[in-house]
Amino acid sequence: MKSLMKMIRQFGESLITLVVSIILFLFNAVKFIVSLPARLVGYIREFLADTDSVLKESLIALSICAVGDLCAGIILGNMEFFLQTYPGLMVIIPGAIGMRGNIFGSFGSRLSTHLHIGTISPEFKRSDLLDENITASIILTMVLSVLLGAIAKVICIIFNFPSISLFDFVLISFIAGLISTVIMLPITMFISLKSFEGGWDPDNITTPFIAAVGDFFTLPAIILSVLIVNLIGFDPIVKMILFAIIILITLVSLISGYTSDNEVRHIVRQSTPVLFFCSILGTVAGGILNNSLSTLLKNQTLLTLVPLFSGESGGLVSILGARLSSGLHSGLIDPVLRPKKHTMENFIAIVTLAIVMYPLIGFLAESSTIAFNNIGVGYLQSILISLVAGMILILVMLLVVFYISTISYRRGLDPDNIVIPLSTSLTDSISTLILIVVSLGLLSFI
Repeated sequence: MKSLMKMIRQFGESLITLVVSIILFLFNAVKFIVSLPARLVGYIREFLADTDSVLKESLIALSICAVGDLCAGIILGNMEFFLQTYPGLMVIIPGAIGMRGNIFGSFGSRLSTHLHIGTISPEFKRSDLLDENITASIILTMVLSVLLGAIAKVICIIFNFPSISLFDFVLISFIAGLISTVIMLPITMFISLKSFEGGWDPDNITTPFIAAVGDFFTLPAIILSVLIVNLIGFDPIVKMILFAIIILITLVSLISGYTSDNEVRHIVRQSTPVLFFCSILGTVAGGILNNSLSTLLKNQTLLTLVPLFSGESGGLVSILGARLSSGLHSGLIDPVLRPKKHTMENFIAIVTLAIVMYPLIGFLAESSTIAFNNIGVGYLQSILISLVAGMILILVMLLVVFYISTISYRRGLDPDNIVIPLSTSLTDSISTLILIVVSLGLLSFI
């Protein structure tokens, strides 16, 4: 009887303890739920306080860049004559656009890092470090222009695309590269140095501005180079001699860069393999576009959206890459393989910017199509295509950029030479594929 009473008492105590625990759990749960809005507001305020300048500066830069990308989109949307007259030309376009952003985006990122750590003055004064960065950028432009032309021809052969000759590809790519370089070098230096001097963070504005300027000037440069090559094409001997001279100058420049005893050697040796791989990715993206050319020409909004989508995606990714690179150099970010607070804040900032920018460029693409009396897909479809494709892309690229930055830094490589060209080239190729797939998928359902 006593043992029975003891068991009943123990059961009662256990039951009371359980009830009290459940009540306390429910009380704490209700308390947490009630406090959640206040906590959320607090987190948002803290996030905005930490990233206010990033969001403001980047949003302004990306918005202005959207105008440049829109101009590039309008040009591409009205290049039907050139794309049909010079078969295979579409293959080289994404690679050429990406190459400008890669070379001069990296140049701007290096300037930003040097400005942050004080090794370059924001004043327009010559210095050995600045001269070496300029020289390296010119060498990389020549080398990558030749390689891009050759790779474009190989892609056309592999996929059996009708195309112009190897001579034409290389000449067009090289001449367009030189034209763009004359424009891009001073603009990149002006944006980097003056933004820092004015109290802005170049990491937030330099790379998207440079990408947009590259997008805007690359297509006219390609058109001009096509006209120049067509002008000298009356004599095949002249074309062959010019081709041989270009190859010789490029080889001499590359050897000079590899054997120099200053910063040029460091930049050229680290950047050339990465940019070569990026050129392959760019021409693959061009191959995807070339294969879908008939669909794009029937839907001018999609053709206009290609540079807009690629440019804004590259801008977002390059902002993240530049900020992570500067953070690693300055010690704000630890080179560990798990994103921590400062990295997560950058992730959230990029996603926030993406949610704003992708619907905007979808709206701009459709509006420009209507303005030029071309065939559109509708505002809802254009905005939805841009937003869905953009969010898929950006969520993938956040981790890609983070791991490229961290691993390259851990291995003793300069992220400024690796992250932006590699990540933006991956963005160009992946963005093209995602945009085409999402476009075809949504248009078949809507």
